[in-house]
Amino acid sequence: MVLPAPDTVRHPVDVERFAVVDVETSGLSRGRHRILQVAIVTTAADGTVLDRWSSYVRPRFGRFGRVGPSHIHGLTARSLRTAPSFAEVAPDLVSRLDGAVFVAHNAAFDWGFVKRSLRRAGYRPPDAARLCTMRLSRAIGPEQVGHRLVDVCDRHGVVIVRAHDARADADATAAVLPALLAQGNVTTPDGLAPHVRGTTTAWPAWSTTRWRRLTYRWSR
Repeated sequence: MVLPAPDTVRHPVDVERFAVVDVETSGLSRGRHRILQVAIVTTAADGTVLDRWSSYVRPRFGRFGRVGPSHIHGLTARSLRTAPSFAEVAPDLVSRLDGAVFVAHNAAFDWGFVKRSLRRAGYRPPDAARLCTMRLSRAIGPEQVGHRLVDVCDRHGVVIVRAHDARADADATAAVLPALLAQGNVTTPDGLAPHVRGTTTAWPAWSTTRWRRLTYRWSR
């Protein structure tokens, strides 16, 4: 079992980095479906982009894996057959999440898939500090109509280059995040705290064992 040491656990909003995440998946069920594409845009609190990273992910059963609604995300089994597996991209993903608040539009969905996929790969993720921009939009503007990513982007003049592409959606979410924080006058850790779920931004170093992977496979 890999857990953060007590002295590495930090208050979730006492950081100045956000890891803005988006995933494209083969369906909506964390139990039956898989991540096909993952992207992270790392930003400072003022919205400055510090890093961009993304990867396609090969479905569980190689080129014959089910990729779900291709008419939405544009991904096919053929286009993903040479992509790395999730276990191969996971170390890069974990290193970028470490020390940052996990941000996503509908974070419950993206976090649910990331967490489940990491556990399948034999890694135990922490109770990561998470900020949902959709929930934030609803909290600071309950009178506004529509809180989908496209709605929020329209209100703040952000153009989504290609909807349902993880890289484009992560970029768009990263662009609206500082606008939402400004709209809600969220300027301090105490102001952000009510919108954050989870307890830590510290992630254990990537480490897995075959035993751990098999244990999770049989226990899920």
